[in-house]
Amino acid sequence: MNYIVNGHQYVISHATLTLILLLAIWELIWKGFALWRAGKNSNLGWFIVILILNTAGILEILYLFVFSKPNDKK
Repeated sequence: MNYIVNGHQYVISHATLTLILLLAIWELIWKGFALWRAGKNSNLGWFIVILILNTAGILEILYLFVFSKPNDKK
């Protein structure tokens, strides 16, 4: 696909667009789980950092499995 932005032409392949879309979906899934747990555990600092930074799911996975503990409230 050819895109023209501010007079410059860019060529992006379908494989690249597919990779970007898959990465965005991956990030959205992990971000959702991490934000849910941070909110549930009242971790405002983590909530803000996870909300702002886009790290391809790396920070979110670390938060879920290393830095947070499941909330045992019933």
